[in-house]
Amino acid sequence: MNREIISDKQGISIVAIFIAGTSSILSLGLDAEKDVWLAITLSIIMGIIVSLIFIRLHLIFSDKNLFDICEICFGKFIGKIFILLFTWFSFEEGSQVLINNSQFIRDTALPKTPMIMPRIVFLILCFWAVKEGIEVIGRWSSFFIVPFVIFVFITVLLLVPKMDINNILPVLDKGINPVLKGAYSSFTFPFGEVVMFSMIFSRFKTKKSYYNVYILGLLIGGICALLLSLSTVLVVIPTEALQKYYSSYDTATRIDIGDFIQRLEIISSLVFVIGGFIKISILLLASCIGISKIFNFSDYRFIVIPICLLLLNLSFIEFDSRMEFVDWNNSGWLYYTFIFEVILPVIVLIAAEMKKHKRCP
Repeated sequence: MNREIISDKQGISIVAIFIAGTSSILSLGLDAEKDVWLAITLSIIMGIIVSLIFIRLHLIFSDKNLFDICEICFGKFIGKIFILLFTWFSFEEGSQVLINNSQFIRDTALPKTPMIMPRIVFLILCFWAVKEGIEVIGRWSSFFIVPFVIFVFITVLLLVPKMDINNILPVLDKGINPVLKGAYSSFTFPFGEVVMFSMIFSRFKTKKSYYNVYILGLLIGGICALLLSLSTVLVVIPTEALQKYYSSYDTATRIDIGDFIQRLEIISSLVFVIGGFIKISILLLASCIGISKIFNFSDYRFIVIPICLLLLNLSFIEFDSRMEFVDWNNSGWLYYTFIFEVILPVIVLIAAEMKKHKRCP
């Protein structure tokens, strides 16, 4: 299978947009209410700690992705079981992101459009990106990262007149438990999802690049997500924000400066669409690479169309409504993802360290 090389800037851009894209319409850590800023900060730190696991794996096995490492550490049979688990996680997560994106488009802009239409459009774009490879996705991300960050800061700055500092005071008013709950939910989505990058990243120009891509990318994306979520809580009281499906988007609709600057929620929508495109593309790419590894295909590109069709089908099977989707993400998802984002990577790291110790006594 071809090993594509991307630059540090491209890798950082992919990670940052992947992490922050969804937060343009969905606020993170709202379980912490007034202390949302503290919860997200903790979740970023947790994401960095998990990122160090994958950086270490890349350093032990240079030019290898997570799927290759699983097979090296556990052998053909058990290794393929691990590969299958990680592939399923990326595939199922791709379905959920597709559901989230299409539901947002229908709910806010095209209420009479059949749900299948936005999903097909998204998948056609993502099919093209994955077919072209990680290098094209990287170039596309590096081109959009600057306007992406600018759009985030413009949204935050225009909301300043609507902000009330009392919405986040006093600090730790309800104790540490809500903060920990909010930090954990923010970690599982999106910061713990850095596991996806270990499936598609295998080669960079230098060893230092792994630190740059994972850590800087996560920090840039995390800061954008923090600013958007904090702005939501400063503008809207936390209890009201919790009642919204698209809390950050609803907050952006309140931008109104002198009856001249209005209706700028389109910026949030644009940031979300850019982030959704990158996220689905990365998840689809990880799924295709994983399936190719399971069946020992020399290249993943010829199975992109079948995987896209399977992803489309799964998106209609999983959930019947937005309410059901949100309920799952607020309950079972929090425990389900921990297996793939923490437990399995730790097991792989332990096996990798043992393998390295045997090779270098």
